[in-house]
Amino acid sequence: MDFDLSDEQSMLKDSLDRLLKDSYGFEQRKKYMADPAGFSAEMWNAYAEMGLMALPFSEEDGGLDGTPVETMIVMESLGRALALEPYFATVILGGGALKAAASADQRAELVPQIAEGSLKLALAHTERNSRYDLHHVETKAMKDGDHWRLTGQKSVVLHGEAADKIIVVARTAGDVRDENGIGLFLVDSSAEGLTRRGYPTQDGSRAAELSLDNVPAEALGDPANGLPALQKTIDGAIAALSAESIGVMSAMQELTVDYLKVRKQFGVAIGAFQVLQHKAVDMFVAIEQARSITLYATMMAGSDDATARAQAMHAAKAEIGRGGRVCGENAIQLHGGVGMTMEYAVGHYFKRMTMIDTQFGDADFHLRALARGQGLFKAA
Repeated sequence: MDFDLSDEQSMLKDSLDRLLKDSYGFEQRKKYMADPAGFSAEMWNAYAEMGLMALPFSEEDGGLDGTPVETMIVMESLGRALALEPYFATVILGGGALKAAASADQRAELVPQIAEGSLKLALAHTERNSRYDLHHVETKAMKDGDHWRLTGQKSVVLHGEAADKIIVVARTAGDVRDENGIGLFLVDSSAEGLTRRGYPTQDGSRAAELSLDNVPAEALGDPANGLPALQKTIDGAIAALSAESIGVMSAMQELTVDYLKVRKQFGVAIGAFQVLQHKAVDMFVAIEQARSITLYATMMAGSDDATARAQAMHAAKAEIGRGGRVCGENAIQLHGGVGMTMEYAVGHYFKRMTMIDTQFGDADFHLRALARGQGLFKAA
């Protein structure tokens, strides 16, 4: 199988890498983080001008008809730069939910706004007691004429404070952990009864806690059978996070190898010590293993076979969690004390890698799920 990028994909990667290299240095990132929004509006507009927002959507909906491979390219570059903008929240999570659940009319209205950068989305699915179970939904949706009213609490909503519209997962019927009776609903950020409390996360990004008190909402798709759409959205998000992790781990490894070449002890560069070379090689091997499973997850992201797709994502999440820890711990150890400081980049990469590991289930959670499914590949 040919894993080489096409000419168009190579151009996309080169253009985005060049933009981020010129505009997203470590010191520049600190300035973006200090902005009240937590990211750069100028960079957000630059992404829109490049067409990044329109990439995953079909031409019929106003997009560029990109594949998961283009998403992988973008997310790896954003991971290498530790980009703060809500691309993942808006295009991958929010956009993924629109593709999986929204009607053609809803997509026709919203996708062009996303593509031009004027609409930011967030996906509110996590609740305080849900842990990693998507079907644990306590937030209630009650029918109100042609619309719905939502009441409940949502936690760790990525960029929920900056979102113009929020896609909320709520229950229309059944008990708290039933897989049926779950719907996806579109809520305007200015809606009466919606309260948002934003805060910074450990990796420098932002999230919000939401309180919904009889908030008016519009259903996306079937309000009683939205779990498959949510699962497909999260599976696509895991593939995208896997790609981002390759960028994060690669940057950590490059910073570490460069440090080994310049840091001297006993009059020689510490990179001359074989035991440290072995640790750098361990990082390289972990990255290549994570890259391989990410390619597989990317191939499976658009599959309609929910079981096979989920197994691929379990495997990817387990491997990037393990590999990210190998890279992060070795990077910090080989840098010594400087690796723990806020003034040096490698610690920030490790924080981001740790957040990726815990998002949508950590490595242990997905390894158990993979085992319950009898592994990634079954004997015929």
